[in-house]
Amino acid sequence: MFQKILSTLANCFRVPELKSRILFTLGILAVCRIAAIVPLPGLDGGALTAFLRDVQRSGDGNSLVSMYSLFTGGALERCALGALGIMPYISATIIIQLLGAVVPSLSKLSREEGGRMKIVQYSRYLTILLCLGQGFAMTVGWENPQNIPGFSSFQGRLVIMEPIWWYRVQTVLLLTAATMLLVWLGEQITERGIGNGISLIITVGILARMPSTAKSVYMLFFPPSGEGGKTIFHAIALILLMMAVVAAVIAVTQAQRKIPVQYAQRSVGRKVVPGGSSFMPLRVNAAGVMPIIFAQAILMFPEKLLLSLGGRFSALAFLKPLAGAIGHGTPAYLLMEAGMIIFFSYFWVATIFNEIQIADDLKKYGGYIPGVRPGQATSDFLHWTMSRITLAGAVFLAAIAVLPIILYRAMNVPFDVASFFGGTSILITVGVLLDTLRQLESFLLMRHYDGFLKKGRVRGRF
Repeated sequence: MFQKILSTLANCFRVPELKSRILFTLGILAVCRIAAIVPLPGLDGGALTAFLRDVQRSGDGNSLVSMYSLFTGGALERCALGALGIMPYISATIIIQLLGAVVPSLSKLSREEGGRMKIVQYSRYLTILLCLGQGFAMTVGWENPQNIPGFSSFQGRLVIMEPIWWYRVQTVLLLTAATMLLVWLGEQITERGIGNGISLIITVGILARMPSTAKSVYMLFFPPSGEGGKTIFHAIALILLMMAVVAAVIAVTQAQRKIPVQYAQRSVGRKVVPGGSSFMPLRVNAAGVMPIIFAQAILMFPEKLLLSLGGRFSALAFLKPLAGAIGHGTPAYLLMEAGMIIFFSYFWVATIFNEIQIADDLKKYGGYIPGVRPGQATSDFLHWTMSRITLAGAVFLAAIAVLPIILYRAMNVPFDVASFFGGTSILITVGVLLDTLRQLESFLLMRHYDGFLKKGRVRGRF
């Protein structure tokens, strides 16, 4: 098996075009990692790095700050140029997509010729606005980090530049420029390299944390005191669990319900288009990783809000025990997170899957689902089918999201290690690697080389 993989990787460099694309992609990703390492002038990034690492080891790695740091590849905790990462662009894309579901003009524009380029252009303009706003908020937050939720115990000062107004202008401009540079580099990878550039930048940022995670694993089994380390049985259990999680994520990511579609013979002008049969793939996990991101971002605030109200007003002192009951890692927190993930799974699928439009398009081009009447009956059938398979995907996402917390609480596994057993890290990494392997295999098959698998092929994610 490993010999097959090594020989296939060697074949990748025998195809000139594929070789140039791979080297181009690796070079661009190296530049992106530089943006996550070079510190911003006027800031003491070392103090923030040490503080956030202590927060992650303490089990609060599911906080909004730690999640944002995950997507920036550690740039946030270093106060680096890429501290905003490409999250403003992702946020802008999500906002435009949600607006397209409620604004008829945007929905019409997306279906017109050249409309997609206009929408991408709008996303870039919105990205700049979000960068300026988030960059200013981050700049002001670094001036008084103790006021940021989760940073109340931070000791020290981050800003070491005077005058303060010059620090603000300089930092906001540098953060905005770095984010737009990352977006441009990601688009270059998509156009001239291998894989989706934006997704690869996020994935490389996640994988960049593996050296520190490996150190935590070593300390888990070989603590400095020499006592209390995990046994070989714990190591075997963790390895088997990791293999099971990766296999399950691959299976659910690739899983799809194939709806048969039959096309009748029709006339287009003077040309007769023959009929045929095809299928419509409905993904089990159509929502991807978005429900987990939404749920974790929202659940960051209730505990902080209740603690703040309970400490400020004596009449609301009863809110402090309630905040502890719904705190991170408690059974109530896990239930709320699982419920919100299921809710947001249906919400996100409802915004990206328009069964009415699909039914109308099938009827327009002479297609129908065998045994289902065209029109409203087809729309109802697609809605019913998508609702059932979305439930399975949502339950799987909920299980993957709470697994790291359970490992941390039940097995005392450090949270930075447990985070690789579930949550957004494993879903993004596996999904992006599958997409990249699919593109590599398509290049190899065009040049009559074997793919990565002896039987079957790496199916597309869509």
